[in-house]
Amino acid sequence: MTPADPAAVAGHTPSGGGLAIAWRFAWRELRAGWRAGLSGFRVFLAVLALGVAAIAAVGSLSAALQQGVADDARALLGGDVAFLLVHRPADAAERAFLASQGRLSAIAEMRAMAESPATGQRRLVELKAVDSAWPLYGEARLAPATDLATVLAPRPAAATDDATDAGAAGVIWGAAVEANLLPALGLQPEQITAGPPPRIQVGDALFEIRATIAYEPDRGAQLFTLGPRLLVSDQALAATGLVQPGSLVRYAYRLASTDSAAAITARATDRFPDAGWRSRTTADAGDGISRFMGRLALFLTLVGLAALLTGGVGVSNAVAAYMDSRRPTIAALKCLGASTRLIFQVYMVQVLALATLATLIGVALGALAPLAVGGLLSGFAGVDLASGPFWRPLALAGLFGLLVAVTFSWLPLARARRVPAAHLFRPGLSAAERRLRPAELATTGALALALGGLAIVTAERPDFALWFTLGAAVTLAVFRLVAEGVSRLARRLARQVGGGRALLRLALANLGRPAAPAIPVIVSLGLGLTLLVTVGQIRTSLTAELGQRMAADAPAYFFIDIQPGQVAAFDTTVRATPGLISFNRVPSLRGTITAINDVAVADMTIPPDVAWAFRGDRGLTWSAVPVAGGTLVAGQWWPADYAGPPLVSLDANIARGVGLAPGDAITLNVLGRPLTATVANLRQIDWESFGLNFTFVFAPGALDGAPQTHIATVDLAPESEPALERAVAAAFPNVSSVRVRDTLNDVRRLLSNLGLAIALAAGATLVAGTLVLAGAIAAGHRRRVYDAVVLKVLGATRGRLLAAYLLEYGLLGLMTAGLAAAIGLLAAWAVVRFVMTLAFRPDPAALGLTIVIATLVVLAAGFAGTFRALSAPAAPELRND
Repeated sequence: MTPADPAAVAGHTPSGGGLAIAWRFAWRELRAGWRAGLSGFRVFLAVLALGVAAIAAVGSLSAALQQGVADDARALLGGDVAFLLVHRPADAAERAFLASQGRLSAIAEMRAMAESPATGQRRLVELKAVDSAWPLYGEARLAPATDLATVLAPRPAAATDDATDAGAAGVIWGAAVEANLLPALGLQPEQITAGPPPRIQVGDALFEIRATIAYEPDRGAQLFTLGPRLLVSDQALAATGLVQPGSLVRYAYRLASTDSAAAITARATDRFPDAGWRSRTTADAGDGISRFMGRLALFLTLVGLAALLTGGVGVSNAVAAYMDSRRPTIAALKCLGASTRLIFQVYMVQVLALATLATLIGVALGALAPLAVGGLLSGFAGVDLASGPFWRPLALAGLFGLLVAVTFSWLPLARARRVPAAHLFRPGLSAAERRLRPAELATTGALALALGGLAIVTAERPDFALWFTLGAAVTLAVFRLVAEGVSRLARRLARQVGGGRALLRLALANLGRPAAPAIPVIVSLGLGLTLLVTVGQIRTSLTAELGQRMAADAPAYFFIDIQPGQVAAFDTTVRATPGLISFNRVPSLRGTITAINDVAVADMTIPPDVAWAFRGDRGLTWSAVPVAGGTLVAGQWWPADYAGPPLVSLDANIARGVGLAPGDAITLNVLGRPLTATVANLRQIDWESFGLNFTFVFAPGALDGAPQTHIATVDLAPESEPALERAVAAAFPNVSSVRVRDTLNDVRRLLSNLGLAIALAAGATLVAGTLVLAGAIAAGHRRRVYDAVVLKVLGATRGRLLAAYLLEYGLLGLMTAGLAAAIGLLAAWAVVRFVMTLAFRPDPAALGLTIVIATLVVLAAGFAGTFRALSAPAAPELRND
């Protein structure tokens, strides 16, 4: 900005100050600076707008999704209230009661194997059987657009149909599928419309695929599924013969009613207290989407805050450089009687005005985020995003931006108000200006605490936000201390380097001189690089865990829904397969935790880290001997010949979360009946082993006679896998097989996509750091020009000066990247080792690439700045001095 007009100043001698006079002077300087292009504040505006835009965008997307879930709650749930059962359908009395409460729709879901008779290929599917009332809310969209009832209706086998293809009842059923099932079975989507519909065999029933599913209203977001959706009628499910006692089938009964969900749920509980069903209302609809997106939004918001904090360094640099250029004007105002308070007010008003402008730009960009990526997120979540704007996240982002601007501007403004009037006659930085007063440091600390407190109290998980905020603050402090140390060390080394190494001496001297870019570069780039290294190394460890240990330990197949009458024949089939390595089979049921020590789960406050165990049904088995895959950490295992009251072995993490210990009681609902057992022992379960791990293992006797199915794991030589799959499919059509290698690949792809999204978000911090780097180099451009001119006059060649400057920035980039890599590795190790409890497997290649790229970025920025300085003619500079 240009100095204020002395005549204007003289005409308004500011003897007492006041905000009106401060605003008048600030507006004149801003107006003059605007005509000059605000060149000194470009970085200020850019980094603030970037950080605010990141926070506003994440907040707006999260709010749009949450509102979309609320708007579509009935369609997502499938009704106003839903009752869920596992293993068994509602009996006649229960179903009659539900039908009396409103319009009823019943669906059933299970996993099954679908086989194409034409290609012989098989694929695990997520089968969903619906009745004629489905869906109660929303609309299922099919391609080609067809009536759902027509698509799912059965037809008698025609004379042209192969009799063996018509199913046991001579009926061919209709089905709709997700489009990705067709190529998985070797079929083509064009067959649906261009020729006879492709057929698949599921259990004893034959289906024609008459449409693909474009939209399923009550499915919502499913990050991970074991197979594509297969939509059939409820009569067709019965024809498959897959539903047997103990089969893993989930039943949902949805009601559309004008009565309140709470009243219906209360009546259902009073009438059938032991039914074992879980009720859900529209308040629970989309809770999985909300939980996942809420936590992702929390992390991305904090990453955006880290970008804003990095930008704060640029704010501080920009304000300090601007105030340094205003020193003559400040001294003149002091001579005319301006108080230090007025000086501070004038320039604080300017900072706030520019911060408000940057904040408004960032908020506007963030408000557009739902429009920009709403379609992509809607497809992922299965929910249409609500239209904005959403004022709360936008206001929060704006408040973050203004707080960052004030916090990082406070010390440069406080120092500037101590510029003495004598500066007009004796330029230079006085000792009083260099010193920081305790009140100024206390105010800056209070502002920083307010910024961190705002991040914590507004977060969905304050504990996570607290640790993230502390980590970012400590990282910034470490980089600041290291930058100060580098500057001092460079000054000391520059004095010790001999004359024969002039380039190194000049580079070190430049690093250690006052107002050198070392501090802003290390602090700003360091935080962004640290985040990228941390995210990258965590993703590498997870991928390595999936690709190495889990792939090595995991079996080749999981087999589910083996009926008790098939156990002996199934065992014989597996053991007869050549190349068998290992085989394990256990009985299995599902149960829902309903009470702990006679206290209903509904009346308890469940900690977030174990809440997953109480949201739905959990797997359970029974065994006389200790099971593999877990280590006993408390209590004793029961004798092999135990015969007494029910005992249970429980996952130790769940027990710690809710305060359970051996001797306590836990109640589960199994097959509609309450089962209370005494906790005999606790196991630390190795869930990453992909073995037959169960949350609950009961002692023999409690469940032996219950309707049940068996599950098995089989590991065998890769060349024998197709033979085993064919043999099981031929002999046991109801048994579903899960190919573990395919599942691991799906998980690996999911983690890769999530890691990439988070890394891109963390890249915003690096962009902010790069802007700060550019600003620091621009701020020192005038000094560079003067140094270059003097050195060229003294005989230095342009090439040697350029080499010295590149060496300076190369050392600076290398130190910054090396320190960021070390801190990022430490942070990634802590997260992987103590939060995820996995082995830490760093990726040296990715780490080295990050260091090289960061160094090149600093070199490129330094080259751009110094090359212009070296091109400046000497005569104008010398003439001015």
